[in-house]
Amino acid sequence: MMELKGLRQIAPYVPGAQPKVEEMIKLNTNENAYGPSPKVKAVLESFQTDSLRLYSSLDQAPLRHELGQLLGVNPEQIILGNGSDDILSMAFLAFFNSGEPVLFPDLTYGFYKVWADLYHIPYREIPLNERFELETEDYLLQNGGIVLANPNAPTGIYKPLDELEAIIVANQDVVVIVDEAYINFGGQSALPLLDKYENLFITRTYSKDAALAGLRVGYGIGSPKLMGVIHAVKNSVNPYNVNRLSEEVATAATKDWAYYVETCQRIVETRDWFSGKMAELDFEVLPSKTNFVLVEHARVSAQELFNHLESQHIYVRYFPKTERIANKLRISIGTEEEMQKVLEVIDQYLSTQATL
Repeated sequence: MMELKGLRQIAPYVPGAQPKVEEMIKLNTNENAYGPSPKVKAVLESFQTDSLRLYSSLDQAPLRHELGQLLGVNPEQIILGNGSDDILSMAFLAFFNSGEPVLFPDLTYGFYKVWADLYHIPYREIPLNERFELETEDYLLQNGGIVLANPNAPTGIYKPLDELEAIIVANQDVVVIVDEAYINFGGQSALPLLDKYENLFITRTYSKDAALAGLRVGYGIGSPKLMGVIHAVKNSVNPYNVNRLSEEVATAATKDWAYYVETCQRIVETRDWFSGKMAELDFEVLPSKTNFVLVEHARVSAQELFNHLESQHIYVRYFPKTERIANKLRISIGTEEEMQKVLEVIDQYLSTQATL
């Protein structure tokens, strides 16, 4: 067979599994433990399906207006996308074209490296320190841009805002992207820095805090200078990137944000309780400001525990090919009842292993 020319070779991002098992506890993709706002259901029930024959809007003005009200920013500083992955992908295309390497941590959201490879953007992975924290000094060197998830994933660790600002201040000749997918589970947002630094671009998603992972809506926030560039990229790739149904549902969710403040707080309380209980079972638990925890047991390997949990239809995330966390498990925070069941299964398994 003749070899074809021009085929791109790239290692794709590997998402968490979506098992089709009844009565499982699914804690492997950081989905929200609780359902969307009741106002979301009302929109779905009243949605005019005949409107789907028409293209979606180009600017999502009603949704941007509600987000602007919620976040205290000018709606013109907001761009909507098909999940924050869409926004981040466009941001890589729009902002990282200097030829100098883009900096991001060695342990972070795996898509950053994929986009850099896909778009032929040079990059440098900066190792987290021994405590899995971002070191400010590591980002004070010449570069073509910076991408930081804060809180970070898969570690769950948050970098204080004053330290994050020091990185932005030192890199005002390039764009600094702050990925805030998990910010509503802990930590202080970088939103107050937007008016001070035109090189700051913040991305967020409705998938985590708003319990709308299946909807695929995300957004970016930045200065007018950055908005002009990323809108040009959007209109060069996919002008209608947010569908009509998604726009209406996300708008309803934004209007009922008090509901999500309550559910996020429930998740935070469950996370902190679960972290304490796991520590009692001799796990090392990294300090998390997200809706997941990264854990490692003192004696039982991650692979053993992963396999046992899976046999009990409890699904968590395991990274055997990532050296620094190959013996750790990432466990999303479910409902209180789900996490109690997880603790019981783990405790029973550890007790069994201790007697062998």
